[in-house]
Amino acid sequence: MRLIYLCVFCLVFSFSFSQDKTHTSYIDINYFRGNIALHNNDILHLIKGHPEGYILSWNKKTYGFKEWEQRYNYPDYGFSYAYQNLKNNVLGNVASVYAHYNFYFFKRNLMFRVGQGIAYAENPYHKEDNFRNIAYGSHLMSSTYAMLNYKKEHIVGRFGLQAGFSLLHYSNANFKAPNASTNSIALNFGVTYSLDDNELDYQNTLSENDNKFKQPIKYNIAFRTGLNESDIVGSGQFPFYIFSAYADKRINRKSAFQLGTDVFLSKFLKELIYYRGVSFPEENVSGDEDYKRVGVFVGHELFINKTSLVTQVGYYVYYPYDFEGQTYLRIGLKRYINNKLFGALTLKSHGAKAEAVEFGIGVRL
Repeated sequence: MRLIYLCVFCLVFSFSFSQDKTHTSYIDINYFRGNIALHNNDILHLIKGHPEGYILSWNKKTYGFKEWEQRYNYPDYGFSYAYQNLKNNVLGNVASVYAHYNFYFFKRNLMFRVGQGIAYAENPYHKEDNFRNIAYGSHLMSSTYAMLNYKKEHIVGRFGLQAGFSLLHYSNANFKAPNASTNSIALNFGVTYSLDDNELDYQNTLSENDNKFKQPIKYNIAFRTGLNESDIVGSGQFPFYIFSAYADKRINRKSAFQLGTDVFLSKFLKELIYYRGVSFPEENVSGDEDYKRVGVFVGHELFINKTSLVTQVGYYVYYPYDFEGQTYLRIGLKRYINNKLFGALTLKSHGAKAEAVEFGIGVRL
């Protein structure tokens, strides 16, 4: 019954765009089955059976009526719903929703999809009822999924087929401990169905010099915040505040390079330092160490319409307390409100160890 409701929703949603002559749309449904990858020995007891589920998606096809669509080889974008049975009563089932992009290669036969969204775990950690689930510390989690498919549309009328590989990642990014997370690697097979009678012609109106685009150096100021918790279960959630200043140089229509600095005020770290100082005297932690950190970073920004993908690598130059090493990573999305103001949703980590999901605002001058 859940699947029927979702199909009806996608059909109604897509018909609302039926008069849009610059786009067409289609739905696809994929069944997947695979394994949970052993990225952390702590979750070995949670890997049982072969998790399976389905992904239902609505997709809007682009034809280059906007210039950015041509630059990215006419991608699709849309929404997905996924439901996964993890074949383990401890982990339970997970439902998730995403916004996604589909990018095409090799004469549009190979599709790469990437989606970012929110997942709901039915059976997260509970200190009495489900203490073995150290993977999911909360009902709500951040989720990313990727799909690489060989795809053929309109094989029989409006129906087509696709098949390939999928990856589904669930983690609450230390919003609440524990948070070992899971990565499901799976094979998938699916059916596509076009919601429009006719395809449109792909536009090719970009000039030969379109990629020769430059801007002067721009200066950015950003503020990020959120809540997180240390790995000590029950230690409590605390706010964090991050102040960033950086310069970026856009070298073409798609890319800009960044250089800047971050100041981190993470209250969970203040509590962790105090806890270590009181509970583990053998670690030689006084409990009075400064919890503040300062880092410098280099980064890249990939511009896709009003949205951009940000990746950064940083190094703490002020690091009075040793926590997860001096190198940090940041990856996430920015959404430009206008030419200067933007919002951001990013993940900060130390290698594969997530520290926080950051909600940010900023200005690009």
